[in-house]
Amino acid sequence: MMQELQIHSLPNGLSVLLLPRNIAPVATFWVWYRVGSRNEVPGLTGISHWVEHMLFKGTASRSGRELTRYIDRLGGRWNAFTWKDYTAYHEVLPAEHLEVAVRLEADRMGNTIFDPVDVERERTVIISEREGSENFPSYLLREDVEAAAFKTHPYRFPVIGWKDDLRAITTDDLVRHYRTYYAPNNAVAVAVGAFDPPAALDLIRDAFDAIPPVPPPPLKISEPVQEGERRVVLQRPGGATAYVQIAQHVPGASHPDLAALLLADGVLSGFKNVIPFDGPVGVRSSRLYRALVERGLAADAGSSVIPSIDPTLFWVTATVRSGVDAREVEERACAELNRLALEPIDLVELAKVKKQAKAQIVYARDGVFRLAMGLGAGAMVDRADTIDLILQRIEQVAPEDIVRVAAAYFHPKNRTTGIYLPEAAAVGAAAPAAAYDPATRQES
Repeated sequence: MMQELQIHSLPNGLSVLLLPRNIAPVATFWVWYRVGSRNEVPGLTGISHWVEHMLFKGTASRSGRELTRYIDRLGGRWNAFTWKDYTAYHEVLPAEHLEVAVRLEADRMGNTIFDPVDVERERTVIISEREGSENFPSYLLREDVEAAAFKTHPYRFPVIGWKDDLRAITTDDLVRHYRTYYAPNNAVAVAVGAFDPPAALDLIRDAFDAIPPVPPPPLKISEPVQEGERRVVLQRPGGATAYVQIAQHVPGASHPDLAALLLADGVLSGFKNVIPFDGPVGVRSSRLYRALVERGLAADAGSSVIPSIDPTLFWVTATVRSGVDAREVEERACAELNRLALEPIDLVELAKVKKQAKAQIVYARDGVFRLAMGLGAGAMVDRADTIDLILQRIEQVAPEDIVRVAAAYFHPKNRTTGIYLPEAAAVGAAAPAAAYDPATRQES
């Protein structure tokens, strides 16, 4: 794949990735910005996601409603998402209309309008979105675990932001954030599809060349080494389901241990794609499923690690079955983490997970949308050819490599454990409630 990938840089700093794919007469165009909750500070959490919403409200030349109708008439679609390390915008449309997407994104990069009336409407929308998520205890528990696992790094902030911040952010705050991060030298443009690369590059140059760069955005962040297990307990009224979440600090995407960590994740709950947010495969034959679900301890169980710019978290999660003590689920999950550090994985099991990995990464190349998403996400956290590099590195991982990374990262001193206990269950089970008393939790 990378033999066909063309990488260019415009004078204003915009990186351009072009990959022709003539499998269908369609094309996708993305602009990725290096801005997410990683770039936020207390008092302004959620501002990157809010700016993403505002880019659909229109520019000086066209309203957002006009743009949506125009893309619909062309048979296309557009959308965006915000994550901890980046914000990404994309269009998928017939290849002959690629110019529409390119000029639309150039216009949004430099000319988005932040009308105060639209800002207030989006405040209501985003707070409502957040409150919808708050109905799920597992979501709230994950927020609490992240906030405990990171003391100083902005990865501790939820992408959608804290509600008090969402109530306080102003139009001026949004405009300032937009002007700080939405610039060509802080972005990567990705085009994949049925187009002529020289013509596409000329089009991108013509649309983006006049947009000036900005000073490099300020970012000084670090996270001290965790020196002891941390615990979080969340209790709310209603419901009867408990949850367990275990987070271990692990390195970022550029670290050589990433490939072994991805395979460790695959052993635990099935290999996930390197494309962000792809789901697991092979869960029923994975270790966590057999240890927790087949034994009747959990309704579901899984693990995940999303490659990130900075050191991040490796997650193990479980939904506790009714009548089961959450402590037993936690102990069994930790036993599986310890097992990876103590027993070299069988070559047959490792080969199966590697086969899953190859299938998932090949699947990531099937279709212009997923391919462009993988290229852009890789470029944000590491480099444009991350997909191919990971596949090469995964093939080289040996059983002893998984033992080494598990021993290095999956130990209790590097762990933050979160438990959600419904208050009704906690009241009816005095011993577990006392064992998970938040006042007794340890934090380093």
